[in-house]
Amino acid sequence: MIISYHGVECFKISQGDLSLVLNPQSKMSADITLFTKGRSETSDKSGFVIEGPGEYEVKEVFIKGFIDKSFLITFEGIKLCLISTEINQEHEELEDIDILFLPVNAYKSAVALEPRVMIPMNYDKSSLIQFLKEAGEKDVSPLDKFVVKKKDLEGKEGEIVVLKEE
Repeated sequence: MIISYHGVECFKISQGDLSLVLNPQSKMSADITLFTKGRSETSDKSGFVIEGPGEYEVKEVFIKGFIDKSFLITFEGIKLCLISTEINQEHEELEDIDILFLPVNAYKSAVALEPRVMIPMNYDKSSLIQFLKEAGEKDVSPLDKFVVKKKDLEGKEGEIVVLKEE
C-alpha cells in the first residue's frame, strides 16, 4: 500500500490498480473518493463517491462512515481510520486501527484510539511542531510517501509518520 499526501486533508491510497482518495481538493482519478467536509469537485474519474454515514463495499474495500464524518476503511487487510475533528464520543467500532489520519489538533483523541501509526494532516509548520511536541517526538523526517504492508505494522504503537505534500 502506498499513501501520499496532497495537502489539507487530502490523501491518495493505492494498492496495485486500486486507488482511494480522501478529501480531494481538485479533480483526481480514483476508484473510490471519500469526503468528510462536503463535496468538492469530482469528475467521471472519481469512481464511487462517499460523503456520508453508512456501510459500503466497493472492490473489496470495506468502508463505514459515521455521523461525525469519520470513516473506518479496511483495505488489503489494513484498518485505516480518518477523523476530521476531535472525537468526543466513544466509537466502539474504532478499535485495532492500523493507520489513523488525523488533524494536528486531535492528538488527544488519537491517543485514546491507540492506532499503530498516526499520520497528521491539515497543518502548517508551527502546528506540526506543536503536534510533534505533544506526541513527545523530536526528529520526524517527512517522507515523500508511506509504503506499508500489514506485516510492517506489527508491534508498532502510536508511531508518527509525517508526509510531504505532493
